[in-house]
Amino acid sequence: MVGLRNINARGRPAQLQQWNRYTMMNPKQRLSRNCLLLALVALTGAWTPMRAQTTDEQEQQLIPATVSEQAQAFYARARTGTVPASDAADPERLERIRNMLGRMFRGFAEDISTDFELVAQDLGGVPGFWVKTPQTRRADKVIVYLHGGGYILGSAETNLGSALRIGSAAGIPVLSVEYRLAPEHPFPAALDDAATAYGWLLDNGYRGGDIAVYGDSAGGGLALALTLHLRDQGTPLPASVAVLSPLTDIAGRGDTRATLAEFDPVLRSAGGGRYALYAGGEPLNHPLISPVYADYHGFPPLLIQVGTREKLLSDSVRLARRARRDGANVTLDVWEGMWHGWHDHPDLPEADLATGEVAQFFLTYFDSAGQRTTRAAD
Repeated sequence: MVGLRNINARGRPAQLQQWNRYTMMNPKQRLSRNCLLLALVALTGAWTPMRAQTTDEQEQQLIPATVSEQAQAFYARARTGTVPASDAADPERLERIRNMLGRMFRGFAEDISTDFELVAQDLGGVPGFWVKTPQTRRADKVIVYLHGGGYILGSAETNLGSALRIGSAAGIPVLSVEYRLAPEHPFPAALDDAATAYGWLLDNGYRGGDIAVYGDSAGGGLALALTLHLRDQGTPLPASVAVLSPLTDIAGRGDTRATLAEFDPVLRSAGGGRYALYAGGEPLNHPLISPVYADYHGFPPLLIQVGTREKLLSDSVRLARRARRDGANVTLDVWEGMWHGWHDHPDLPEADLATGEVAQFFLTYFDSAGQRTTRAAD
């Protein structure tokens, strides 16, 4: 393909090679290491799943009896209660948070027991990375991945956990898109970048039916917005779309934003003010910013995965109801006891199972999809 540059998984130019980062630590050692990383991130106030000590306001999470031992161990270190959000408008602080989270998510990916390789790709001016594993077999299909991070955090090069699992299970390469982030680049920059990357695939021989799109958290919202935009432009649509723990309403109107605010072990400090940085001057209920307000007529098959401990649970439930009302083929898959973005966590059986189901969903619709070109209803 045009513009291909080989790099190893550390990002340095090299001959294309498989790279095994599975550590020799046992699962308990890896869990301790990951919990330490999460605790360090908590110091920034950016993403706070745990505290080192329990206070009157920060009590230990109730541990679900219906989840795996690994998930119970995660909850044993987590805390309840909300914490103040950090100032995402401070450029220096935001850059420190981005770097810290990047190291954490890259560590998660390295602890997943699979070899992988990254190949940098210029997607018509938008950076991206091909994510391949030894199980990659079908070069005629592609899974486009849009990472999470509230539209202000995350990276296509570091947020790799779910991409590794889904790509391995499906045997299909994943194309991770490095879209621009707010507040430096508010809406529609991320959507423009995602659309440019999708257009590059079409220009390089892929049909819409050869492409699946997925995203997690804010990337889930962006995956929805991208597909809605493609539909409205009359562009061939992807075979299917999956959204994992999606952020679909940056206005924060869902009921579980209140009822689960103190019990979500990950999004304890994330608030609407931070999400609003992405909107710029646009209304928070703009359907391509908060796609829970969109029209889903003519939308491809959609899979939604969300956990019962997620503050964003209502975002998924409302999205499913809205899409079904408009006649879309929707599967809402609610996971008992799971937290926001559990798909990235190493040594977690529920992550393997959930991403395996996403892979099977994609394979099903790759096998049945034809070329789709639709336009929005007048």
